[in-house]
Amino acid sequence: MKAVLTGDIVNSRAFMGWQDALIEVLNRYGSSPKTWEIFRGDSFQLIVDAALALEAAIHIKSVIKSNAALDVRIAIGLGECSYDADQITLANGSAFIHSGTAFDAIKNRTLVLQSANEQLDETLNLMLSLASLTMDQWPPVTAQIVKARLEEPQLNQTELSQKLDKAQSAISKALSRAGYDEIHSMLQYYTKKIETL
Repeated sequence: MKAVLTGDIVNSRAFMGWQDALIEVLNRYGSSPKTWEIFRGDSFQLIVDAALALEAAIHIKSVIKSNAALDVRIAIGLGECSYDADQITLANGSAFIHSGTAFDAIKNRTLVLQSANEQLDETLNLMLSLASLTMDQWPPVTAQIVKARLEEPQLNQTELSQKLDKAQSAISKALSRAGYDEIHSMLQYYTKKIETL
């Protein structure tokens, strides 16, 4: 099963340095234009294995929220990729349809998911709404620490504090404010549910 993430940068004109950061994080999941593409200036699509989709979305959010003026809206579509193309924007399948439909209905939310399983969608979207109450408020420093934690999960807080040149207590407080433990639990729940589909 695949996942297509369709997103756009909120307040993209407020700060011009976000493109390089977005490209860098998207490159972690594959190469352009097969796996990801930026289009219409501030929109993007990324295709990943379904089990990685939520972590990728939160990772992208942490990168974009590292700038105070910005946020990102992301719709995750779960399903199949029935036509594989050299450019992600030319591919199609149920994952693309679900992602597009969810993005069209995103309204004032920043993270939504759609699959063929309505019960799963209802549960996960409730969790995403609650998680977004915290994630949407991340200040840049917190977002940067979440980004580092997601990119190097093998590091303990002491090692992470050395890497970021911050006090270990500051790392601990920032991860707590970010709701990182709860987000990590949500990621584990999501992965377990995806594995049963």
